[in-house]
Amino acid sequence: MTDLAASYHTLLLRRERARLYVTLNRPEVKNALNPTLIGELRAVFTAVRDRRDIKVIVLRGAGGTFCAGADLKNMEQSFTDAPKPGEKDPIAVWNRGFGDFLEMVNTTPQVVVAAVEGFAIAGGFGIMCVSDVAICTEEAGFAMSETALGIVPAQIAPFVAARIGVSQTRHLTLTAARFKGPEAHRLGIAHHLVKDSAALDAKLEEILKQIDRCAPIANALTKAVVMRVGAEPLSATLDFAADRFAEARRGPEAAEGLRAFAEKRPPRWTVE
Repeated sequence: MTDLAASYHTLLLRRERARLYVTLNRPEVKNALNPTLIGELRAVFTAVRDRRDIKVIVLRGAGGTFCAGADLKNMEQSFTDAPKPGEKDPIAVWNRGFGDFLEMVNTTPQVVVAAVEGFAIAGGFGIMCVSDVAICTEEAGFAMSETALGIVPAQIAPFVAARIGVSQTRHLTLTAARFKGPEAHRLGIAHHLVKDSAALDAKLEEILKQIDRCAPIANALTKAVVMRVGAEPLSATLDFAADRFAEARRGPEAAEGLRAFAEKRPPRWTVE
C-alpha cells in the first residue's frame, strides 16, 4: 500500500482526522495532467480505497486553478511511433488508462469533494464530474475543448453524460462550449456555486462538517447502491441494496448510531 506520507512530485497531501486533502501541484502549467500526475493520483486512490479511517477526499488545485486538462506538449511528444502490426494502438491504450483512473475515482468508497476555481478543462472537467460533491466559484471557467483541437473526449464524455445527461453532453462536446460557474451550477456539474475563493473555503468546510455526521461504512455502502442505478435491472439493484442494508444494520456503525440517538449524543465517528 502506498504510504500517504510519501513525497509526491505533483501532489500535496494533508491529512486532517478522517479528511484527506489532495492538491494537484503543477501550478506553472495550471495543473495540467501528465503521466506523473495521473500516476500519483492513481496511487493515492489505490492506497485509500480499503481504508475506513479516511472518509472524504478533497481535490483542489494549487495556484488558484483546478486543472487545465492534459499537458498538450507532453501529449504531442508521447505518441510519435505508429502502432506495430497486430498490436493495439498505444494511443488507445493510454487513453483507456485515463478512463480506468476516472472509474477508480468515480467508485471509490470515500466521499470525493472537488473544490474548483480557476479552470476545469477537458480532463480536469472529467475529474470534477466523477466527484460526489462539487463546489465552484462564479468565475471558474469550464470547457470540454477536445473537439476544438481535433481530438475526442473519449473517456470523459461517458462520465459527463452520467452526470448531466446525453443531450447536454452532446451540446458541450460538439460545440466545445466555454462557460463559467453559474452555467456549471445550472447544468448540475457543480452542486454549489460560491462567489470567490474565500466563499469556496467556507462552503467546503460546511460540506465537510455535514459529511462528518455520516458513518464511513454506511456512506461507502450507500454510494455502492447509488452507483448501480441504471446499470442493471431495478430488481437486481433493489436486491443488492437490501443486502447492503442488512450488512450495515448488523454492523457496528448501526449499533453505535442507534445507541447514540437513544442517548441523545453524537455518534463516535463525528468526533474521531
